[in-house]
Amino acid sequence: MAQIGAETQSIAKESALSMPEPPAELERPALVLNARTPAWLSDKIAGVAEGKAPLWWWIAFCISFLTMSMGFGMIAYLISTGVGVWGVMRPVMWGWAIVNFVWWIGIGHAGTLISAILYLLRQRWRTSINRAAEAMTVFAVMCAGTFPLIHLGRAWFFYWLFPIPNANGIWPQFRSPLMWDVFAVSTYFTVSVLFWYVGLIPDLAVMRDRSTTTLRKFFYGLFALGWTGSNRHWNNYERAYLILAGLSTPLVLSVHSTVSLDFSVSQLPGWHTTIFPPYFVAGAIFSGFGMVLTLLIPLRRFLHLEEVITMRHIDLMCKVILATGSMVAYSYAMEFFIAYYSGNAYERFAFLNRALGPYWWAAWTGYACNVFVPQLFWFKKVRSHLTLVFIISILVNVGMWMERFFIIPVSLHRDFLPSSWGYYIPTWVDVLTYVGTFGLFFTLFLLFIRFLPLIAISEVKGVTAHADPHHALGGAGKGDHS
Repeated sequence: MAQIGAETQSIAKESALSMPEPPAELERPALVLNARTPAWLSDKIAGVAEGKAPLWWWIAFCISFLTMSMGFGMIAYLISTGVGVWGVMRPVMWGWAIVNFVWWIGIGHAGTLISAILYLLRQRWRTSINRAAEAMTVFAVMCAGTFPLIHLGRAWFFYWLFPIPNANGIWPQFRSPLMWDVFAVSTYFTVSVLFWYVGLIPDLAVMRDRSTTTLRKFFYGLFALGWTGSNRHWNNYERAYLILAGLSTPLVLSVHSTVSLDFSVSQLPGWHTTIFPPYFVAGAIFSGFGMVLTLLIPLRRFLHLEEVITMRHIDLMCKVILATGSMVAYSYAMEFFIAYYSGNAYERFAFLNRALGPYWWAAWTGYACNVFVPQLFWFKKVRSHLTLVFIISILVNVGMWMERFFIIPVSLHRDFLPSSWGYYIPTWVDVLTYVGTFGLFFTLFLLFIRFLPLIAISEVKGVTAHADPHHALGGAGKGDHS
């Protein structure tokens, strides 16, 4: 029997060695480099939140906190003085506040796409970036929500937007797209927070078990909800995560479609177009992935996470930007074509004015950043050059902000009557309020990476070679052939 067993092992070993290697063109870079073990991943990722905060973190936090404080000061000045401190005036009654609202909502779309849709499609490469993208979504929606609130003029009456019964039986106007925003954005924020938190639970238990101080152990344990890693806990966790992914997926399409309806249901030339919902959704994913790259490229360097956030992740995100950027370019072309084909003189003038009028610089900056610059991602040398990718990711968001600008104020500044024409110029309060939301965003994000795992530890472990029972046959760490 021993001889038979030895012969069987010898045959199995020879078969494994004689298996043909996959062709070079099918080789993919591993999702975690150097065949790192699960223990190494726990130490590396959890160590970011456990160790002493580096100097660069304190410098960035102080700058962002001061910027956030300035933003809150601008909001206090606005509420105490009135919206006259903004640059809005007839005929441009929607200015930077709505531009920034739509821009920040767009930033938040990448997190839901990476977490929900790519999870349902079983895309394993999402595991290293989904946690940061989910946090980015929550913080971006918080920044976006401040602008409609202060745009009300009388911000202390914000609760009038909710259908709360009162003695006079007065209800909000449910046919108003602005009311649709309230329900769409609040639903999106609620589901995004729940999705983010549920994904954190196994990692909070890891942080709890690794904690060396009573305070950390208490808070991590409180939010870990008694997680022990049992089969029952994992079963319930995966069901809840799948349900939330299913709920989140329609939100990717519905939220920015609802935001686009603020414009497309109007009769204003430049806004009244049926292409806006898919156009806005593609643009939101486009800008969201741009912000993910803007955040993760420096972080992987500063936190030494190159083996977990690999060049493959960056390459795939560049391809998503290329695809969605091409959709945005198609939408631009269709807008001009429909304006010409419709024969509507007002519509045709709106788009000629956008491209050749006083705000031509905004339109062409947007077209350059959103149409031409992302086409560089066709070239692998560009996608593998981190400095170029970082610069392009910033230009993508500059272009998307310009797009929102030339859609909103530029469509308003020349009314149907030339006697009503004007030129919108933002005031210093507009600018500093917008800059202040960057302070809020980065303050929250820096606190997140300081106290919570930046990467989903439990999910990354599942895509390593050690999680594959057959990894020894193909050679651990050679590549990911799933």
